[in-house]
Amino acid sequence: MSPLLDQTALSDLAERLIAAARRAGADAADAVAMRSVSLAVEVRNGAVEESERSEGDDVGLRVFVGRRQAVVSTNDVKPDVGQLAERAVAMARVAPEDPFAGLADPPQLARDTPDLDLLDPDLPAVAQLEERALRAERAAFAVKGVTKSGGASASAGIGGMVLVTSGGFRGAYLNSGQSIAMTAIAGDGTAMERDYDYSSALHGADLDAPEKIGRTAGERTVERLNPRKVETKRVPVVFDRRMAGSLIGHLAGAINGAAIARKTSFLKDRRGEQLFQRSINVVDDPLRRRGLRSRPFDAEGVASRRVAVVEDGVLASWFLDSACARELGLVTTGHAQRGASSTPSPGPSNLHLAPGQDTPDVLMDGISEGFYITDLIGMGVNQVTGDYSRGASGFWIENGKRAYPVSEVTIAGNLIDMFATLSPANDLEFRFGTNAPTLRVEGLTVAGR
Repeated sequence: MSPLLDQTALSDLAERLIAAARRAGADAADAVAMRSVSLAVEVRNGAVEESERSEGDDVGLRVFVGRRQAVVSTNDVKPDVGQLAERAVAMARVAPEDPFAGLADPPQLARDTPDLDLLDPDLPAVAQLEERALRAERAAFAVKGVTKSGGASASAGIGGMVLVTSGGFRGAYLNSGQSIAMTAIAGDGTAMERDYDYSSALHGADLDAPEKIGRTAGERTVERLNPRKVETKRVPVVFDRRMAGSLIGHLAGAINGAAIARKTSFLKDRRGEQLFQRSINVVDDPLRRRGLRSRPFDAEGVASRRVAVVEDGVLASWFLDSACARELGLVTTGHAQRGASSTPSPGPSNLHLAPGQDTPDVLMDGISEGFYITDLIGMGVNQVTGDYSRGASGFWIENGKRAYPVSEVTIAGNLIDMFATLSPANDLEFRFGTNAPTLRVEGLTVAGR
């Protein structure tokens, strides 16, 4: 077995940390060990600009003294476990009490580790990554109108996690990742435009071809040349599927259990209510084979399971870890995430909005005037009120067709209203961690000149 794929030493270290924590006076403890290995190459104008490799292991120990907790971490894979544990217990004894802190309840823990095919053990060499990036750049330059390269890149890596708890949980898994990206530039002087394409996957065989990445980046860039301004008005807005996932990302932030417990979410009182049309379903599935965020168990050892977040338009679930669940009087949904130096907090895995029946073209039918978004700028979303305002560029829609490029506009509305009128196309692809098909939203304000 390659040393990169052997987690035996990390598992042994986690076990020793737990034992040391109990000897030091901890009532309970868990230890995580995380492995990270990455290679990346960036090229521009046919030459390598940057090539880097990083490799490291991080270890974290969380201890509980009553309802008080503390976390210590190190990147030393041969630490003095006794000293580390004593420091953590001393910190916990002076920490404020948290009535909801504690390990996951034993009935929630994973009993087996399903095979999700997360690991491609064949990490490409630097020369292979360089070749992929150069092929993508050449394909972009082959598109008529592309004048410059914004850079092409290729990367690959392997990561892993070991989790051991004093409650008896023992688990470990490894995953991999590879990507190709290209940014193209068209035009000259102050009339230049840029756009991009990229592909990421756990297995190299699932990546799009570099030529496709480069060609798509070039074609998208040339389409954006000579954009116009538009008058401010309220119109239907269509989100290209590259951008559509951002709306589901805002939903994910609003149903995060930590925000619900703090009452800082505009959806804090909406669980069980009809937010979307009845045809809308949103699913989080950490068990999808080769999913970018798939995992057999969460950061507390809770068994992963598919969760219907929105079911027939009704908001059905929050994202919960054990602490948030206890505070809200609920049961964890298995969405705990954490780093070596942090306590767990909830977050999504493979999140997607299910596709509709219509093609994107049919979705635009009947729009006499509207806006098709291909790029969003800024993070102007108020998670307390749901107010939404972001810079955007894309194409003006006339008579159901994309007519001409548009830039330097702002779109504004409220997410509650946007969710209520949202309609999906049938072109869902699983390309990112959060995915959605092309989406149409009614009556947003497009602010132009």
